[in-house]
Amino acid sequence: MSLPEHLWRKIMLSPDKLIRDVIANLNESGLQIVLVVDDFGRLLGTVTDGDIRRGLLRGGQIDSPLSAVMRSNSLVVPPEMGREMVAHLMRVNKLRQLPVVDGDHRVVGLHLWDDDVAGEVRSNTIVIMAGGLGKRMRPHTETCPKPMLPVAGKPMLEHIIERARGEGFRHFVLAIMYLGHVIEDYFGDGSRWDVSIDYLREISPLGTAGALGLLNPQPSDSFIVTNGDVLSDIRYGEVLDFHYRQGAAATMAVRLYEWQHPFGVVQTNGVDIVGFEEKPVNRTHINAGIYALSPQALTHVKPNMLLDMPSLFEQLQYEGKRTVAFPMHEPWLDVGRPDDLALANKT
Repeated sequence: MSLPEHLWRKIMLSPDKLIRDVIANLNESGLQIVLVVDDFGRLLGTVTDGDIRRGLLRGGQIDSPLSAVMRSNSLVVPPEMGREMVAHLMRVNKLRQLPVVDGDHRVVGLHLWDDDVAGEVRSNTIVIMAGGLGKRMRPHTETCPKPMLPVAGKPMLEHIIERARGEGFRHFVLAIMYLGHVIEDYFGDGSRWDVSIDYLREISPLGTAGALGLLNPQPSDSFIVTNGDVLSDIRYGEVLDFHYRQGAAATMAVRLYEWQHPFGVVQTNGVDIVGFEEKPVNRTHINAGIYALSPQALTHVKPNMLLDMPSLFEQLQYEGKRTVAFPMHEPWLDVGRPDDLALANKT
């Protein structure tokens, strides 16, 4: 479909911006692309979600210039090109966005791939961990399992399922324990959402990965695992595609976390002062609670075995299997405390 002008103009950035500015624009627009233009509106290049991730994997920083990740040879089309030819080009080149430029290379439009038209259905399974006790969310979770707490009028778990369904996923497995009947009564077999839902019923807490040992039958292809209390605009299909490209046994979505020291730091060597750093910013990657796993990863998970996901990754690493990080920048919220729930309902 063609995007309205007032929307594509919001994603036009000048080349002097930083990667940080691109990420902010991508998150605000949700269009997964930024158009880099000069003062006359002529297209200099594009930056997509994928370009950002590749840049971060190469060691790029969010304060680097956007030129470090800009693609200057982007495919473009003229405004007179018909809808069928546009759709053909996007399908053949696997593009989700296609800029429209005039004879002077000025941006005059943007085509977006329509998932409904694409009709792509993914056979891969999505396992959602929804069996936690939700102790930190009490009293909200005294009669309601945490993944069923309402955000914008519907359970968090429903948001996750609907978002994944919009990407073509149709088979879900929900790992339940605490107040699991509430989840099962609400979702049933999933037919109300035009999906298929099965259940893994934990008798006791098995950790963030242990419930996978109850899968029967086990998936024959790679699959997604996500915590049932994580809300994000991440595209599960992109995590899965990245996982395939990397030839990984396990992929973990990670998010950059910044923490600024509240004081000036004094650098010493023994008693000698060798430098100062005023309120430095520390940057680390944190586990976002979203994963892609290959079937081979399940050989380390036995039925009713207590196992957390980081331990599973460590076991795979010990055996020499490839485990990789999927750098994400999309909006993300781990709803672990009442304040998080209040924040989720404000956004």
